Amino acid sequence: MATIGLLVNPAAGRDIRRLTGGASVVDNYAKRRVAECVCDGLTVAGEPLEVSIMPDRTGIADHAVTEAPADIEATRLEIPIEESAKDTRRAAARFRDAADVAVVLGGDGTTCDAALELGDVPLVAVSTGTNNVVPSAVDGTVAGAAAALIATGTVPAETVTTRHGMVEARAETPTGERRLTGLAAVEVSSRSFIGTRALLDPTDLRGGVVSQAHPGDIGLPAVAGSLEPLAPAEPGGVAVRLAEPADAPRSVRAIVAPGVTATIGVTSCDRLEPGESVSFDVPDGVVGADGERELELTDATVELTPIPEGPRLVDVDATLEAGARVGGFEAAGIDER
Repeated sequence: MATIGLLVNPAAGRDIRRLTGGASVVDNYAKRRVAECVCDGLTVAGEPLEVSIMPDRTGIADHAVTEAPADIEATRLEIPIEESAKDTRRAAARFRDAADVAVVLGGDGTTCDAALELGDVPLVAVSTGTNNVVPSAVDGTVAGAAAALIATGTVPAETVTTRHGMVEARAETPTGERRLTGLAAVEVSSRSFIGTRALLDPTDLRGGVVSQAHPGDIGLPAVAGSLEPLAPAEPGGVAVRLAEPADAPRSVRAIVAPGVTATIGVTSCDRLEPGESVSFDVPDGVVGADGERELELTDATVELTPIPEGPRLVDVDATLEAGARVGGFEAAGIDER
C-alpha cells in the first residue's frame, strides 16, 4: 500500500507579524481543516492508501485520523513531541524511507526543516505559514489529490518534480564554527539579538543570499527579484548587499513582510553559481533563515553558499494535468445504466 507522510506545523503562521504587519492568521482550526482536506483528496487515487501524520499537542493529527475517509488508513506517527522544529525534522526523517510522498503544511521554515531530512521523497508544500516563498497557496484537497497520483505511480514523480535549491551559512566565530541552512533565503541582520525571531525592521537587513527571486515574493527574495529575478528551478542563487537608500547607488520598493513595503537601498546584486560563496563581516548581528533570526554573532565572518541539494518539489498543476492525460481520474466499475 502506498504511503503519504503528512507534516503539519502547529506554530506556523502565528508569529508576531500578525500584530506588526498584515500577515494572515492561520490558526490550528484552519490547519485541522486543511489536513482533513488533504486526506479527502487522497481518495482521488481510487485505491486504498495509508497516510501517516506527524503528531502534535493541539489536536491536528488526532482530528485528521478521526475524520479520514473510510478507504484511507490514517495513523498518528509515533515519535516524541517537543513542540519545536525538531518535531518536523524527526517526522521527516522517519518518512525518508517510509513514505512515497510527503505533504507539508507550513511556511518556508517548516518546509526547510522537512527538506533537510526527506532526501528524495517528493514534497508537496502547502502554504500555512508567514514567509511562503516556496510553499504554494493550494487547496488541501488538491494537494492530497496530487500526492495520491504520485504515490500510486499513476504519474511518475520524475516528470512533475523539480529540485529546489537551498542556502547554506557557515559562520566563523571566536568560539568556533556555526552553521545554518535556509530554503528561500539566508539573511544577515545588524540587530544584535534574536528577540521575537521574526525579521520585522527592513533597516536591520545588511543583505544575504536567496535561492529564488521574484518581485512577488516576500522579504529578501522580493528585494533580489526586483533587480535579478531567479526562477525556482534555476540553479544557483542571488547575493544582495544592502544599505540606507541615501547611501546606496540604487534602491527598490519591495514587499519585505506581509503587509509591509519599504524602500531598500542596494549596493550590489549578483547571480551566484551553485557552490559559489559570498562573505559578510558581522561585528555584531544575527544571521536568519527564511525570515526568522537564528544565530547571534559577534566578531564573525559568515560565508553564504547556494547549494542544489534542496527539496524535490511537486508541481501540483502539472501532476493533475498528467493524471488526466493517463486516465487517473476515471472511476472504474461504475454502472452507468
